[in-house]
Parts: sequence; C-alpha cells; structure tokens
Amino acid sequence: MKLLRGFQHFSAFDKGVVATIGNFDGVHLGHQNLLKALKDKANHLNLPLVLILFEPQPREYFQQEKAPARLSSLREKLEVLRSCQIDYVYCIKFDKVLAQTSATDFALSYLFSVLNVKHLLVGEDFRFGKNREGDVSLLMKLGSEQACDVSIYSNFCINEDRISSTRIRMALQHGDLCSAAEFLGRPYSMCGRVLHGDGRGRQWGIPTANLALHRTSLPLQGVFVVQVKIASQKVYGVANVGSRPTVGGSKNILEVHLFDFDRSLYGELLQVFFLHKLRDEVKFTSVDALIAQIYNDIEAAKEFLGNYETLQYQNPGFDLNAS
Repeated sequence: MKLLRGFQHFSAFDKGVVATIGNFDGVHLGHQNLLKALKDKANHLNLPLVLILFEPQPREYFQQEKAPARLSSLREKLEVLRSCQIDYVYCIKFDKVLAQTSATDFALSYLFSVLNVKHLLVGEDFRFGKNREGDVSLLMKLGSEQACDVSIYSNFCINEDRISSTRIRMALQHGDLCSAAEFLGRPYSMCGRVLHGDGRGRQWGIPTANLALHRTSLPLQGVFVVQVKIASQKVYGVANVGSRPTVGGSKNILEVHLFDFDRSLYGELLQVFFLHKLRDEVKFTSVDALIAQIYNDIEAAKEFLGNYETLQYQNPGFDLNAS
C-alpha cells in the first residue's frame, strides 16, 4: 500500500482506477466490508484500488475544537488499511482552497483528472464540494460524462444496527468497549511515541510510559485495562487517558503502567488496546489519595486479566493475540 499526496499526474493510473472516498474514521466493519467489495471489483477490472481521504477531516477544518473527537489518527488509519488490500491511499489536504472548490470542479479535477476513476463506490449520504453542494446524483451525472461507473454502497448493519463512526464514538464515551470492539472488529486502540514525562510515576513506584496523542479532543477518557504492542512484543497494563487533574495537568495524554516490564521506551511507538474500563478520571483531594487509587486500579486490572481468557468480549471469532 502506498500513500500519495499532492495534485499531480500519476502515470500508474493512466488505465484508470477503482476508488472510494470518505473519512474512514476508525476503519470499522462497515468500511472494511465496503473495501472488500471494492477490491473484488478492482480485481475483476484489473485496476488498482485507491482510497481517497482528507487531512484534516472536513469537520475538523470547519469546527476546529468543536469537531467530534476522531477515532483514529492518520497513522492509526493507515495501519488498519494495510490489512484491507488497498493499493493506494490518496490523502488530500483539506484547506481554504479546497473548502471553496465547487463539487463539479472537485470531481473533474481530483476524481477524473488526477486519478482517472473508472468505478467509484460511495455511501448513499455522501456529500462533497463547497457548502456540501455535491451528492450522489451529481456524481452519477458527471461519471456518465467521464466514462466512470458510480455505485452506491448500502449501510452495513449488525443485528439491524447500522455501523458508523458516530455509533462507535458514542460507545467509547459511555465506556462500552465491548460494543466498540464488535463494531470495529478489534479492540479500540490508540498509538503514540513515548515522551519524557515529569517522573512522578517512578517516584511513586509506578513508572509510566507517557504517549503524545496530538488530539484536540479524546473519544474516551478514564482508567483502563490495556494490552500494549511494542514492536512485536505485547504487554498488559493499566492506562489513564485524560488531563491528570489531580497533578494540575492540562493537555490530553495517555500514560500507561506496564506489568512485569522494566526497560526504557523513550522514543518508541506504542499501540495501546483498550480492553476494559475501570473508572472515570477524577480529581482527588490529595496526591496520596491518587496514589492509593492507582494501586487499587492495578489490582483491579490484574483481577480482570486473570479472567480474560473467558471474558474476551465473549466473541470466539476475535483474537487479540493475532492482531
């Protein structure tokens, strides 16, 4: 899978491509099912499969800090897409110029000039262009003029429930990790590089790895039982996601205490899978009270992990250790 950027001619697409376009936030089961169907179409036409997305996501550009918390960063998104047999991801910068581009100009420039799309699959509620003026009907009209077949992908449901990034975001906000994992097809995770922290955890006998999240807002907050992927190694632990109000924190951070692990991780990229929520993040009356609670959290996490083999989302088709 190759990541493409910029507005240019790509000679690899002279014969055309099969494509889809959207945010693909979280790359949930609905997205994965769409991409599987599109890959079958690409194989049938013997054309490369291109997924088109935007950075920042359009709502992040327009709403700034009021935009819904994204489920996945670009890095996290690409990590999942690598397993979906995508040939290319075309990442378009969403800026002032693009925001003012009409739907027709966007389609003619990016879809038919840059990418030479021959088959386009989109959701039935897909909108694009300045003021969201473009819809599926316009795409079909333009597609017929450009020798491009445009088709609509129906909503993907589990037990008659439509799977969407919004549904997953709501589940995470309510601490319902089981539903989130079911909709995603895997436990929810975040990744980040380990930063030098203030050393408080080590002073308390509870060393932590502090991960930079680079997020304006978080899709979940609190204290969780986690499994952490460090290169090819996997370690269990307990994590706090939030601003650490007891010690005067202000920035969102993910800090993880790993069980039976003692080596420096500074600069390393960690992927943290959230398995079970223990409690909300709260401001304690004293640091001693916070420390006592952390030790309680560690015991609660180990108790959960002791039963993990039977509690693993009660989903026999799901195997975290295979991820």
